[in-house]
Amino acid sequence: MPEYLLPDVGEGLVEAEIVAWKVKVGDVVEINEIVVEIETAKSLVELPSPYAGRVTALLVAEGDTVQVGTPIIAIGEPAAAAEAAEPAPVADAAELAIDLSNPAASGSQEGESLVGRIKADRGPVRRPRRGSASPPTEAAAATQMQVQGAFAPGGAQSQPVVEQDEPAVPAVAARVVDEPVSEVVLAKPPVRKLARELGVDLASCTPTGPHDTITREDVERAAAGATASATTPSPAPARAGGAEAETRVPVKGVLKMMAGAMVDSAFTAPHVTEWVTVDATRTVELVERLRTRRELRDVKVSPLLVLARAAVLAIRRTPEINSWWDEAAQEVVVKHHVNLGIAAATPRGLVVPNVKGAQDLGLAELAQALQELTATAREGRTQPAEMAGGTFTITNVGVFGVDAGTPIINPGESAILCFGAIRKQPWVVTEGGEDRIEVRHVTTLALSFDHRHIDGEKGSRFLADVAGILEDPASALLF
Repeated sequence: MPEYLLPDVGEGLVEAEIVAWKVKVGDVVEINEIVVEIETAKSLVELPSPYAGRVTALLVAEGDTVQVGTPIIAIGEPAAAAEAAEPAPVADAAELAIDLSNPAASGSQEGESLVGRIKADRGPVRRPRRGSASPPTEAAAATQMQVQGAFAPGGAQSQPVVEQDEPAVPAVAARVVDEPVSEVVLAKPPVRKLARELGVDLASCTPTGPHDTITREDVERAAAGATASATTPSPAPARAGGAEAETRVPVKGVLKMMAGAMVDSAFTAPHVTEWVTVDATRTVELVERLRTRRELRDVKVSPLLVLARAAVLAIRRTPEINSWWDEAAQEVVVKHHVNLGIAAATPRGLVVPNVKGAQDLGLAELAQALQELTATAREGRTQPAEMAGGTFTITNVGVFGVDAGTPIINPGESAILCFGAIRKQPWVVTEGGEDRIEVRHVTTLALSFDHRHIDGEKGSRFLADVAGILEDPASALLF
């Protein structure tokens, strides 16, 4: 029986978190069918199955973080899957109910596993996919109602105690043998993992989820209550509106990678940041004209596109900006291609996908590449290969209404350009030797660079070139 080992989907990744299973035990999968969604240190990734057959076991729970090479799912042979797909007759509902309610009448011996015996009697039954619209047979429906009526408190009118996507008979029978129904705690694997991390007993939580399931908020509320009890000698007054004192977010996945990379870069490369304020009115006017062009009607055209093109052109005159410091070899590696990174904020953290070979792209091609890159990043679907090999990065804080900042260099690079908000401001315009004040579109650029090998002259020249193109886009013809 083949086992699918967690692969390295990036460059040297060592672990990943199981976010969501797309299949369950009993499903029949084909080669390349998506079976699981994982989160690596860089992005969300959907893994296809390398085997065809019937899923016999999910070896890792949702929410668990496992090492690369760990078995995560077992898939049977295709022949076994075909045999398992044949439905077997379901046991008579009345007989099954009698067996469950009176183990002695069924001939079971003390210590015998009731669950295993029932499963063997009824034969293999393929579990439907989650969300399947196929209705249960009348016999199966009657069986479930009788089983629930026999064991749930209050008789046949009680609410079901199993989740909708679980087989009713084994789940109820297991609870009858192992513990009273009233003590069953319903919670998803990620919630159970969180409870273990916070030291919370799930039985002490008040469930607020559907069908009395315990949610993450229930666990965090219980943890906050336990912390308050341990540190406060007397009961603290309730917070207005039931707000909690704090929320703890596990440092893992993209957040963990981002934090480590920023610390490593900040304390390895000596950063220097320079600023320049630019009259970008002509760039704003150019963007309006470009939006009417037939070649650009199907893509997003913004000042960021002009800035990206300006940065690529300015690198031609200052190639040291497009380099990195190789500490091990004690060499400065100057790149002859520009993999232009665009820092993107996502719900899972900061990612920096890059446009490969941006130096060879025309304006329309660059616009298309930037649009696809940002859309994929917002959806959290950026693949590790799309973030590898960056040579220079732009971070656009202007979309948040921020004027500028002091960005930290992306590891493996030597410079990063911060693009601030474009605002209408009074500006001194000089024409014919005379000065006058006009309302202009003004922005601020900030360049951070590695001062080990990029001196102030090179950094200043690059920044001035980019600012010059934003101020007068026609000057790009000089590069």
